[in-house]
Amino acid sequence: MEKRLFVGGISWSTTEDQLRDMFAQAGNVVSCKIIVDKFSGRSKGFGFVEFETEEEAAKAIEMFHEKEDPNGRKIIVNEARPMEPRDNEGGGGGSF
Repeated sequence: MEKRLFVGGISWSTTEDQLRDMFAQAGNVVSCKIIVDKFSGRSKGFGFVEFETEEEAAKAIEMFHEKEDPNGRKIIVNEARPMEPRDNEGGGGGSF
């Protein structure tokens, strides 16, 4: 079990503070990050919450998976997976 959780389906209006407060009901939140578009600054609707212990993370999944976020949108909560290495080959689609 990971201590870091993926949270998907987050309402665009939900803030990191709101998400942190919600997940703090399950235990000690070490970090909370909503991913935003680097150009617009707008939420991409997903983020990550990390707990101090694996037990707290498991409790958060039980408490919040398929429940509503602070703004009424149903979220999914599961273990975060490590990011797959990107293949830097291939690409741009242009032709010569």
